[in-house]
Amino acid sequence: MHNLVIDIGNTNSKLAVFDEKVLVHYQVFKEIEPDVLISIIQKYKVKNSSVSIVREDLQEVIDVLKSNTNYIPFSTEINTGVINYYQTLSTLGLDRWAKVIAAYSCYPGQNSLMIDAGTCITYDLLSRDNKYFGGSISLGIDMRFKALHQFTGKLPLIEWQQEGEIPRGIDTSSAIKNGVLQGVINEVEGFISSYNKENIGLTVLLTGGSAAFLLEQLKNSIFAPQIIHDPYLVLKGLNEVIAFEYVQKN
Repeated sequence: MHNLVIDIGNTNSKLAVFDEKVLVHYQVFKEIEPDVLISIIQKYKVKNSSVSIVREDLQEVIDVLKSNTNYIPFSTEINTGVINYYQTLSTLGLDRWAKVIAAYSCYPGQNSLMIDAGTCITYDLLSRDNKYFGGSISLGIDMRFKALHQFTGKLPLIEWQQEGEIPRGIDTSSAIKNGVLQGVINEVEGFISSYNKENIGLTVLLTGGSAAFLLEQLKNSIFAPQIIHDPYLVLKGLNEVIAFEYVQKN
């Protein structure tokens, strides 16, 4: 049974096809075109689908899924077993909730700190006894560069390629890069250190568009043994939702 899941974020859309729990296809899009979506559905004989959306302008994608698959709407009301203490479910991002479901299903019995380094950087903890209280939302790396340019009179907008060493601040451009990038690393390490104090055997699940950069910067840190790079965490959560809903209805 093939499932199609899509994580539509602020910057990119990630699409995956799972055969049960095995990932068989993965693509990243700026925009998903209906004809491309239909061709993937036909190629893999997709039966079920679900979507995590953080924008409001993609009804066309949902219409294609409804017309060509068994479409399972995803919301924060769907819960596969997590004890959820988040007080405003209507404002909890679907991508954040999908990651929690993925941690519950794929990393059971662990204190899991999910760090998603995308447009924003989010930090969410699922305890080993399956309790979720929420987490933190911070500015993403690109957003920090843009903010320095937009809210100052003379600072330039820095283009960042997500590779190479963090430079020393020997001129304005390198000073901005150093401040933003080293600031993010310090922030991430600070969050991990803080959560370590209260959660024994913490597993850090790193995902998102800037995860590879963070992984490289943290590879020699004291936290490196705790870190797992899981780029498909949201997609895995959506696939678990499909499996859960399928079992519930059958």
